[in-house]
Amino acid sequence: MADSSFDIVSKIDQMELDNAFNQCDREIATRYDFKNTGVKVEKTGAKVLIEADTEERVKAALDVFKDKLVKRSVSLKHLESSEPQLSGKTYRINCEFKEGITTENAKKIAKFLKESGPKSLKTQIQGDELRVSSKSRDDLQTAIAQVKNESWDFAVQFTNYR
Repeated sequence: MADSSFDIVSKIDQMELDNAFNQCDREIATRYDFKNTGVKVEKTGAKVLIEADTEERVKAALDVFKDKLVKRSVSLKHLESSEPQLSGKTYRINCEFKEGITTENAKKIAKFLKESGPKSLKTQIQGDELRVSSKSRDDLQTAIAQVKNESWDFAVQFTNYR
């Protein structure tokens, strides 16, 4: 019998990210407390720039964006936002999205599975993802449950379960 496997990845669903951005932009344009305050939300590639006249407004706009991300099931662990910075007369927050599991983080997961997971598991780092394989599908199910229950400082998803 061949080995079964799955991949542990850290990826963002771009459609959901775009939907969250569009919902945030629409809400900021229509909410009364953001009217005539110079709040702007711009998206370029994997970066989002939030601008406003005051520090409180720019933080409130960031909270609206985070709320929309959560509602669209995009993990906030992907989001890396800077502190509000004064640029001329406006405050700015730069938001970047990080994807992929770094080699160090993949090693952390592999070590965790080796110590607490079923003994039949084999792990292999493949670029920015981690492949976990075993002869027993039950062991793979147990491994998925253990990785989900552990709190990581990055988002994890499971793909290619075969």
